[in-house]
Amino acid sequence: MDPLERIAAALERLSPPPPAPPALEAHTAYVWRGDALRVADRFAPLPLDLLIGVDRQKAILVENLARLARGAAAQDVLLWGARGTGKSALVKSAVAAVQTDSDALALIEVATIDSLPRLFSMLAPVRRSFALFIDDLGFDMPADARTLRSLLEGGAEARPSNARLLVTANRRHLVPRDIAEQQSAINPRDAADDHLALAD
Repeated sequence: MDPLERIAAALERLSPPPPAPPALEAHTAYVWRGDALRVADRFAPLPLDLLIGVDRQKAILVENLARLARGAAAQDVLLWGARGTGKSALVKSAVAAVQTDSDALALIEVATIDSLPRLFSMLAPVRRSFALFIDDLGFDMPADARTLRSLLEGGAEARPSNARLLVTANRRHLVPRDIAEQQSAINPRDAADDHLALAD
């Protein structure tokens, strides 16, 4: 064997090719960390009837997710409230409730907003619907707010119709208003409007 071939073979053994992505039609939940999709092995949501005091929210969320699973028009969702009130549990339980009637819906937990366009391009050709779960959203970086606003309001390329965002937040107004930004801007109103546009 040629020395270069031996070196190439050794390098391939040391660095095997990345694993194939999981089949997007086969599992109930996935995790997206920005560069790869993997199966969520321990997706075990609470039964929906154990969540009490949020009957109206449960009904609205389940109906919206059922519409998404059927391929009908569905909305992006923001659940806001105090820490520990069960927002994340409600999202997972509502997805599981819809999954009992149909395997046409999967949950994908999303960790990074800036990688959403890449995830959308993966999901667009799949004949299944996806609830993209962003837990505990807050914007410390204006670039994240701008990216999400562009995705929600539409950029040059539309989001796939089979994917909707389910977002939880501890604050009703995700983008805090900063007194300093109003004092330093040439036109303070323009700076505030741009910064708060996502909240609208």
